[in-house]
Amino acid sequence: QVQPVESGGGLVQTGDSLRLSCVFSRDIYNTYAQAWFRQAPGKEREFVAHISWGGSMTYYADSVTGRVTISGDNAKRTLYLRLDSLKHEGGTAYYCALGSLAGQNCADSAGYDSWGKGTQVTVTS
Repeated sequence: QVQPVESGGGLVQTGDSLRLSCVFSRDIYNTYAQAWFRQAPGKEREFVAHISWGGSMTYYADSVTGRVTISGDNAKRTLYLRLDSLKHEGGTAYYCALGSLAGQNCADSAGYDSWGKGTQVTVTS
């Protein structure tokens, strides 16, 4: 099973930008769909962004459209999530996920089989 490992989180200020990374243990770019989810304290995990296998299509949650960019570097076996114009939030954990979707909507966590342990982003006002 492929094990994703996230990094890049940290403490930033409102309006700052941040790039999260997710490294996979092997090449998966043309095999699995990939996505980022996030979970704020006391809230359910929610979809952020998706990129199709091969990287030809991307899809974003309405709440982040225009402020988030998902991309991948197959040579580095790495998935990225760039966060711009960050808004004040507590310790939100961002998770990388990959899977075959198996007919699930790309925003549905049930379509993803492998999950990282998360990287935390805290945005101060």
